[in-house]
Amino acid sequence: MRLDKYLKVTRLIKRRTIANEACDAGKVLVNDKIARASYDVKVGDIITINMGQKPVKVEVLNVTECVKKEEAAENYRVIS
Repeated sequence: MRLDKYLKVTRLIKRRTIANEACDAGKVLVNDKIARASYDVKVGDIITINMGQKPVKVEVLNVTECVKKEEAAENYRVIS
């Protein structure tokens, strides 16, 4: 699954266009490297989002195409 879509499906970022713009601006890192929106997310990847006051760092636990709002947080684990 594309990085921008993963961020939207898991609700780490509210809209896919905002996720796409954040990737283009270099605010999203995967495994400590700047990632493009087209990056293919895999289980075990560490995603860092540098938006707002403090960065959010999560580990990908599951990659699913559609998720209910209540189950979205089960796809990742917050590291810091």
